Amino acid sequence: MLALHSCMNDMIPAEFKESLPVFTDPDLVDQILNKGQLMKLDAGKVLMEPGQFMKMVPIVLEGSIKISRMDDEGRELFLYYLDAGETCALSLTCCSASKPSEIKAVVEEDATIISIPIAAIDQFSNDYKQWKDFVTNTYQNRFQEMLFALDAVAFKRMDERLMGYIVKKMKQLKTNELHTTHQEIANELTTSREVVSRLLKQLEKKKWIELGRNVIYIRDDFEELISK
Repeated sequence: MLALHSCMNDMIPAEFKESLPVFTDPDLVDQILNKGQLMKLDAGKVLMEPGQFMKMVPIVLEGSIKISRMDDEGRELFLYYLDAGETCALSLTCCSASKPSEIKAVVEEDATIISIPIAAIDQFSNDYKQWKDFVTNTYQNRFQEMLFALDAVAFKRMDERLMGYIVKKMKQLKTNELHTTHQEIANELTTSREVVSRLLKQLEKKKWIELGRNVIYIRDDFEELISK
């Protein structure tokens, strides 16, 4: 279910500052509060499909959003997550070029976002250095993430990548139970479901994890175990 608020003036300033401490210019903050929309989104909500035109750019306050691309055969290629205080570099690119979306955006866990309309994006970029710095840092951070992802594909074994994925998800979701399928993990690691299933079985034999139906139970000391 999607809950919308017509403006963000009801949002407590302290909460805004906690989620987006980079914005200290009071004029910019006021513009965001007045022109943005506060949206509460349930996990599984599809925000954007490939081919759609962007009408807004999301900034995440709570929760996370999964960004991926689809190949010509409809297979999903995971790109990155948007967490609290982050926005989508590819959304910004599509907006600035007036191009249709090349991504799929799905809410990974219940999220609260600020929806910034495209017209406001252009105004913010022209009028506020803090906004331009925020956009520049977004591009730089995503570029670094892409480099790390390429390094992982090129130089790490699949079992290492899988264990790193499990640790990352534990920290991101703050839980020892990952509710996901082997196919979803395979999509994010760009491998096959059979490979993921085999490697998970190996971890289960070591008693580092326990496999259930669409859930993985992970030991508290999992990160310590894989570092030995």
